[in-house]
Amino acid sequence: MTAPVGTRPPLHYLHEELEKLKELKLYQKLRLLQGEQLPVASFDGQRVVNLSSNNYLGLTTHRGLKKAAAAAVKTHGVGSGAVRTIAGTMDLHMQLEEQIARFKHTEASVVFQSGFVANAGTVQAILGEGDLIVSDELNHASIIDGGRLSKAERKIFRHRDLNQCEEILQETQDWTGRKLLITDGVFSMEGDIAPLAELCALAEKYHCIMMVDDAHASGVLGRNGRGTVDHFDLHGRVDIQVGTLSKAIGSMGGYICGSRDLIEFLYHRGRPFLFSTSHPPSVTATCMAAFSLLESPAGEKLIKKLWSNTKFFKRRLKRLGFNTGESQTPITPIIVGEAAKAHEFSRELFQEGVFAQGIGYPTVPKGKARIRTIVTATHKRKDLEEALDILERVARRLKIL
Repeated sequence: MTAPVGTRPPLHYLHEELEKLKELKLYQKLRLLQGEQLPVASFDGQRVVNLSSNNYLGLTTHRGLKKAAAAAVKTHGVGSGAVRTIAGTMDLHMQLEEQIARFKHTEASVVFQSGFVANAGTVQAILGEGDLIVSDELNHASIIDGGRLSKAERKIFRHRDLNQCEEILQETQDWTGRKLLITDGVFSMEGDIAPLAELCALAEKYHCIMMVDDAHASGVLGRNGRGTVDHFDLHGRVDIQVGTLSKAIGSMGGYICGSRDLIEFLYHRGRPFLFSTSHPPSVTATCMAAFSLLESPAGEKLIKKLWSNTKFFKRRLKRLGFNTGESQTPITPIIVGEAAKAHEFSRELFQEGVFAQGIGYPTVPKGKARIRTIVTATHKRKDLEEALDILERVARRLKIL
């Protein structure tokens, strides 16, 4: 059936928006990974040094994790077949959650289908109209969306600005509803670390729930990769810890850690938990194997190698004259300014043999577009040397250096 003459399809405006992106040179095609997620991989049929993966410890291809996944398929099948609250809670799910709680030194934990829904679903569940969220301006999109869904009022403080955060808390100290102070542990675009100890002190002073999203700190910071709470020795002072199973853990999912009451409440009010089929047995077993690895000498060795590679790469980037912002972690932005220039830089790097994604507005503020680089424990020194040579050559050609 064709549309009447003179009318346009209802979604025609989407085509127009895409054409605008192309005119601004901001349109991007998905890169196709052929094979495994490796430090040097094949994307779109081309060999590139991969600086765009969140696979911090290289666990996506770890032999022990593969073995655990295959064994779980044999004993538990390929899927759970139901949501957790009906028939989809397997013994593996409970074993993983108990393991995570022990690892994070909390009473309990619950696993969600992704880190995004763990954040959004939890904020929405614990807050409502009349409550207040005080949030860092660079917090993850899942935190922002969770706040919108909760219908709580939101007040934003400048990135890592403790003075402005306290000003907001002072102004709202007589707030009659609940108050949530929330921050990323490691900021995904900047690579810097939240001043968590000071934020905890403010939360205690002004009677706030304290929540930290440790997606990019899990497996990276703290003893055996326990995250920013362990890194700053703040156990017992953060009410809600969010972690991911999709980055350093090498698999897929997110989790919430906290009190037993918090977890039991999310069983009843966490909408993603209530309305999503639970993790396949293979994924669950993979995550269990990953946490066991983190607490072993082999895991400690991987984390040590991750930080060795990180320090080497950052030192060389700064020596070349790149602007890497305030990064303190394996996430190292190379800030170039305008979004079109960042995407051009990214495309040229790819053609030369480096995959480093261009990031522009609205993901980052206007005028602060960058390419984001992430090194891993499994990058070899020669891989990083090759990437640095290409980064310098392309940057000089584009007059970024």
